[in-house]
Amino acid sequence: MVISSLADSLVRGVETIGDSVSETFFEPVIRLGVTGLARSGKTVFITSLVANLLDRGRMTGLVAQQEGRINAAYLQPQPDDTVPRFDYETHLSALTGPTPHWPDSTRAVSELRLSFKARPAGLLAGLQGPRTVHLDIVDYPGEWLLDLALLDKSYADWSRETLARIEARSEAAEYLGQAHAADPSGAHDEPTAQALASSFTTYLNQARDAGYYDCTPGRFLLPGDLAGSPVLTFAPLVVSGPSRRRTLQREMERRYEAYKAQVVKPFFRDHFSRIDRQVVLVDALGAIHKGPQAVEDMRRAMADILSAFRPGRNAWLSQLLLGKRVERILFAATKADHLHHLQHPRLTAIIEALTREARDRANFAGARTEALSLASLRATTEELRHHDGTDLPCVRGTLLENGKQAAFYPGELPEDPAHLLGPARNGADAWLGEDYGFMAFAPAKLSLKPGDGPPHIRLDRAAQFLIGDRL
Repeated sequence: MVISSLADSLVRGVETIGDSVSETFFEPVIRLGVTGLARSGKTVFITSLVANLLDRGRMTGLVAQQEGRINAAYLQPQPDDTVPRFDYETHLSALTGPTPHWPDSTRAVSELRLSFKARPAGLLAGLQGPRTVHLDIVDYPGEWLLDLALLDKSYADWSRETLARIEARSEAAEYLGQAHAADPSGAHDEPTAQALASSFTTYLNQARDAGYYDCTPGRFLLPGDLAGSPVLTFAPLVVSGPSRRRTLQREMERRYEAYKAQVVKPFFRDHFSRIDRQVVLVDALGAIHKGPQAVEDMRRAMADILSAFRPGRNAWLSQLLLGKRVERILFAATKADHLHHLQHPRLTAIIEALTREARDRANFAGARTEALSLASLRATTEELRHHDGTDLPCVRGTLLENGKQAAFYPGELPEDPAHLLGPARNGADAWLGEDYGFMAFAPAKLSLKPGDGPPHIRLDRAAQFLIGDRL
């Protein structure tokens, strides 16, 4: 096992050195990872980003576009032949067709390569012509990212932490009853193991729907072709000591270790460890609507997500010797179009506060971080509606549930994020004196001018932070 791990590390090191030399001296490659937890809008973000980089009329915040240095942008086949292609054309058709609808969410890793012909800025502008820069966008579920924390935990540690964390959750009541009734030291019985795994999976799905974000293992929620396999048939037990052969605890432990070795490690090796820019999408408004416990859970999840990265500066020599590091991380609060623009600075302040711990750790390691609020695809318009002697800043859009047009006032976000984070940290059950509403809007019908991508909010600023320096 040790020799195999060393061999894998050596092979990866040789591959990394080869890639780094090629990218440094020939055509630079930016590997941008896009992730987020459930319903944060990853598919829409990538689709709109690519569409707006191909037709850049709305990308005024991208400096290279401002200065007219991007001669062309075009899609190419992705370099990884074994990774599914991100289905950009189908997703764009869903958003911009005659009956627009939201595309299906991310359920597996996919990739897309977008290449630019761009002229350099500054002193180099007069010395060399346009060069090719490749942007490889890697889309993967955020639930898989949280699994990386399992690599440093034994089965016993994971079981104790998980059971302690879910003890007070109503969604876990049925599973906890089964877990406490099970005898870890008893003989392994496959129907019992399957019943425990099924009940635990049911809890994870209910917890995610209730607004919790610590729903690991992630493949239990998105099993794909692993559904029903032994590697997904384990669950946390009440363990009190070392396991013995042929017991339920030993078999659960074996499957847990197999999950780490055969599912989590390959994801890290083949995809995650090669990323050098990262955007983490956050549905902060959805968490606020669900209440203080969801907000606190999201804050902890953001810190856990950051712990999975290897943040730092990607100096040329360090790339050769140590492999790539994630050098820029953007935390983006999505669905800003659900608020009037007057409230956008408050949403940005909230996402900055929610991710403060994660960003401080990344900045200390040498990475650059930023937090902002955006809408990958603007689905609403703004209006002021007079009510009880005051003008309420509202948004108007097509309701997802019935297709009717409606104006909506979601409530006023606090100017000081501590008014949300304080009750969340203290375990409050509900917001005192406030009711933050949330509506689901369908995408609006679009009529795009030639050269314009889909309408958005601050997607150009996100692109400038993530890739602008390399253009």
